[in-house]
Amino acid sequence: MEPIKITIFQAYLFWENAEKNLQNLRLRLSSLKEKTDLILLPEMFNTGFTMNVEKCAERMDGRTMRWMYDTAIAFDCVVAGTLIIEEEGRYYNRFVWMSPDGSYVHYDKRHLFAMGGEDKLFTAGNSRVVTKVKGWKICPMTCYDLRFPVWSRNQEEGYDLLVYTASWPDKRSAHWRALIPARAIENQAFVIGVNRVGHDGNEVYYSGGSMCISPLGDVVYYKPEDEDLYTFTLNPKDLENTRDRFPFLRDRDQFSLL
Repeated sequence: MEPIKITIFQAYLFWENAEKNLQNLRLRLSSLKEKTDLILLPEMFNTGFTMNVEKCAERMDGRTMRWMYDTAIAFDCVVAGTLIIEEEGRYYNRFVWMSPDGSYVHYDKRHLFAMGGEDKLFTAGNSRVVTKVKGWKICPMTCYDLRFPVWSRNQEEGYDLLVYTASWPDKRSAHWRALIPARAIENQAFVIGVNRVGHDGNEVYYSGGSMCISPLGDVVYYKPEDEDLYTFTLNPKDLENTRDRFPFLRDRDQFSLL
């Protein structure tokens, strides 16, 4: 493992307007001058968290995927976030992990937000994904998944960094601030949560609060309110030292998810 540079974009999103969002993202990212290994974007970064699937869904060869590929090439890094994907008449809240060589992996959101009707329109994923950047094993997840520690558990296959891309409303921000450190401490991994800011088309307000928490529960990065484009470095020695000093994962419960 090598040190990894990560850029979080806590973005304001224009409601159900992919063209305007991609233009804004492109403009803001143009100010990024230092080299980074990974750019993380909020949940449904091209539309906002909408249930209007017929208007907003794209296919895997659509313009947002092309934008992600172009952006990955431009910055020579991985670009990651979720968008609504339609396949064979089904809709997925899909976390896409786009590499600059054009290859990608994806994770379909497992826990669909029933309070918002997401479970009525989307198909849930049924498998976790662990991918690698600079030797780091990284597990991508999406928003509501944060509430389910069994699904997020660092099991034997292991990960070093757990990432949640989210549209998490301000009225439940206390839960966000509590759960992300909990996931980091119990799984002895760095955990990043990437949220959006501003109001959506349903007048739901998002206050950001994007953060990175260390395996010891220390704050590496935290930003409430306002758009923010921020790059920081994670050092593998910090992870290794924590696991060596406190080998709690050796005593974890063994189980499998059906």
